[in-house]
Amino acid sequence: MSTINLTKEGYIKNVMDYRNNPTEWKYKGDKPAIIDFYASWCGPCKMLAPVLEDIAKDYEGKIYVYKVDTEAEEELSQMFNIRSIPTLLFIPMEGKPMMMQGALPKIELDNIIKEKLIK
Repeated sequence: MSTINLTKEGYIKNVMDYRNNPTEWKYKGDKPAIIDFYASWCGPCKMLAPVLEDIAKDYEGKIYVYKVDTEAEEELSQMFNIRSIPTLLFIPMEGKPMMMQGALPKIELDNIIKEKLIK
């Protein structure tokens, strides 16, 4: 499995329907997820991309790894108040998501996934 490009429509269908439920976080997925907010011109985003591909393969069947192009999906970027890229949103099955900025190393991503997403 590889990373999944996520559009606004895909977000509403697979992650959260903010149109019909704008005030309450209610995750729609059947597995925990990571959403990478990136831009094609961003150097750190380019460094993080192969790491996230590895993560998607390593955790195939256990988590989803989504990618949101902040320039193509401005509404999603604004909804999460994305000001710095890359920004990662970690979504557990229960509870609120957690956001982190920067090109995190694979070992740190592995630790977050094991401690927060698939405990």
